[in-house]
Amino acid sequence: MATLLRKIGLIRLHDRDTEDPKHHQGSLKGTKGNQKNNANKHCQTANETNILSTPEIKARKLDQLGKDKPSGKDKQGKDAKEKQQTGGGGGGGGGGSKATSASSIPPLAPHRQHCTQVRTRRLMKELQEIRRLGDNFITVELVEDNLYDWNVKLHQVDKDSALWQDMKETSTEFILLNVTFPDNFPFSPPFMRVLTPRLENGYVLDGGAICMELLTPRGWSSAYTVEAVMRQFAASLVKGQGRICRKSGKSKKAFSRKEAEATFKSLVKTHEKYGWVSPPVSDG
Repeated sequence: MATLLRKIGLIRLHDRDTEDPKHHQGSLKGTKGNQKNNANKHCQTANETNILSTPEIKARKLDQLGKDKPSGKDKQGKDAKEKQQTGGGGGGGGGGSKATSASSIPPLAPHRQHCTQVRTRRLMKELQEIRRLGDNFITVELVEDNLYDWNVKLHQVDKDSALWQDMKETSTEFILLNVTFPDNFPFSPPFMRVLTPRLENGYVLDGGAICMELLTPRGWSSAYTVEAVMRQFAASLVKGQGRICRKSGKSKKAFSRKEAEATFKSLVKTHEKYGWVSPPVSDG
């Protein structure tokens, strides 16, 4: 038995020692070749990665991605179209009805344009009428050729009044007022204030504001003309015992629009609360 085992071991040793060295080297070369190929592949991959990371290739890749991917506007347009088709996505048909009602609302521009045309025609007509009368009751000058901003000169008041006597004694030829017309005139009243001279009482308040109900939205009517308003103002000056201020310091202080607007806003609130009764003369 021992002899048989030795013979088998000798045969195996002989086979190993007598193997073809070329075959052995080939196997080694194959192993090294595989390792080299794997290394080459790895280097090639690394090189490709480095090349693709250059700005030119990056830009090329981004361009390609941009072509393949829809733009934001296209996507928004597509989403909007899908929402319209599905009724707004939420609420089913309710979203569609909202979109329809919103689209049916007319734009504001035509309405404003119409208001401007109405205001322009009305003021042109009134300006021509005042110039045609030529009765020297009032004269009108446009402020910087602005049809919606008038300087109105009131030349006459009641000749039996103390105010008329003051005008004669101080050589005041007229009472100058500024009248501005809002966008929706004649359906809203103009804003009117006294510029010169500085008046006391006569329902003329701080800043030259005028306390008259017909100059407020509550008392205004689109049928009132500028001439009619000025005649009412002249009567109100006399009724309120208006006088030209002759106090040395106070008479030289000019009226201001900002003060007039604030005063007028305050008096409108007061009269809306307590009613438009004739207040005491001292209160304006």
